Amino acid sequence: MRQRDTSPEAARIQLEILREMTGEQRMKIAFKLTDFMRRMALARIRSEHPEWTSWQVKRELLRIAFLPKPLPPGLP
Repeated sequence: MRQRDTSPEAARIQLEILREMTGEQRMKIAFKLTDFMRRMALARIRSEHPEWTSWQVKRELLRIAFLPKPLPPGLP
């Protein structure tokens, strides 16, 4: 069984609130969460590779998102 960090009552209230929202409101929340997670991932990559340019950091984010392994050496 999956462990939850939310009580059943809090989960019920959260679900009720989400069901009362419009599709547009739920999409805005999803976009904000996506943007937040992207910024967090970029910050982590920058902290691990402070010498990298902004372009290299963004490229690594895309690689992590879409490729299972690091790119071969020598690729731009």
